[in-house]
Amino acid sequence: MESDDARRALLWRLIDHAPTFPPASLLPAEALAEDARARVSPHAFVLARLVWPASRLDELPPSERAISAVLDEPLPAGAGVEAVETRFREGLEELAGIADEVYAEVPIDDALEQRLDALVEHGLRAKVRCGGDEVPSDVELARFVRTCVERGLGFKATAGLHHAVRASGEHGFLNLLAAVVFSGNEEAALAETDADAFGLDAHAFSWRGREATGAEVGRVRHELFHSIGSCSFFEPIQELEALGMLPA
Repeated sequence: MESDDARRALLWRLIDHAPTFPPASLLPAEALAEDARARVSPHAFVLARLVWPASRLDELPPSERAISAVLDEPLPAGAGVEAVETRFREGLEELAGIADEVYAEVPIDDALEQRLDALVEHGLRAKVRCGGDEVPSDVELARFVRTCVERGLGFKATAGLHHAVRASGEHGFLNLLAAVVFSGNEEAALAETDADAFGLDAHAFSWRGREATGAEVGRVRHELFHSIGSCSFFEPIQELEALGMLPA
């Protein structure tokens, strides 16, 4: 979305809603009801795709809802999903073209650069896990961000991003956005725990004296940082509301 309002440019379709996945782990009927509630929220502009297991796509009623399918089994023929998510594996060429956007989750290890180069080669995108059983350090996550930015490689992030700002050992999604928008200071942005260090209003997104306009953050969102996966839509929204960062 192109917008002069930095709030809308930064947050537009930021949250891929994954209500059937842990820790929410809602049953299909509950998950669809929760997603319907998100779609009529005053802040529905922040809502992106509904994330759903490929093995359970037949549980979804016919609708125009944009779907990102997690490949726990091969994608059914004619699934008509907008995006696909899977783990990095051999045979990446088989993933190219099965959806408009294909995200491969990569571990942050010694082979990170090699794996990201392979994704670029095959026209795929990256996915990074920020929480769960293993939480990447600020240094590790900063390395992932830098490596993607250097290659112009689009990515999404998932797990452990319910907080707007880093807290209780969990990464914050504003931190991650700042690390991408204000490149060159990735580790410091990811380590920030002072919510007052961030600013977001109609004019700009800011962190520690650095500012980016709506056009600038919109370009970053479009070209690099697509979205975050969250089993809850409303928890991140409530944090943004508490910070006074959502438009009326």
